[in-house]
Amino acid sequence: MGTLLLIALTATFINNFVVVQFLGICPFLGVSKDTKSAFGMGVAVTFIMTLTCLITYPIYTSILVPLGLEYLEIIVFIFVIASLVQMIESVLKKFSPTLYNSMGIYLPLITTNCAVLGVAELVIDVGTAEALGLASMGLLNSVAYGFFGGIGFLISIVIMSGLREKLKNAPFNKHLKGFPIAMITATFIAMAFYVFSMISL
Repeated sequence: MGTLLLIALTATFINNFVVVQFLGICPFLGVSKDTKSAFGMGVAVTFIMTLTCLITYPIYTSILVPLGLEYLEIIVFIFVIASLVQMIESVLKKFSPTLYNSMGIYLPLITTNCAVLGVAELVIDVGTAEALGLASMGLLNSVAYGFFGGIGFLISIVIMSGLREKLKNAPFNKHLKGFPIAMITATFIAMAFYVFSMISL
């Protein structure tokens, strides 16, 4: 239980993929104009991250490592991620066309979202396990890391979208409106998350 709590705190806050490791910035800035779209994207990324770890970790440890094919990991991981995104895209298009349309180009771009590929790489990295006090991640811890990494992404993008909605009609100089104020907002969110790195676990 202590390990899962440590993973939850680490993946969600201390090493947040977006505002600490700066992975997945494209959807973070692109989809955060509207809270509903941001929440939908966050849920989709969380689902993809969790499933990615569930599938890629056993493939790596049970197939690629025994066969000495570790160098193929990125190709295999991207293939798995692309398949999962295609599945999510089909489900959303059928059951929630409004959310599907609001996400636009950013939904298929989850395939190349470096946060999703990053979590697949992190859970097989020995350094990640050692930082958590483990010899290796194991399947359960890997899936937990993927899930909480996605939750961290969700929290970040929803906070960003909420702030952007509030700032939309703020009396800023015209040169700050739009993307510049979004970047300044993202900077302050990153500074807030930096506080978590000072917590001694």
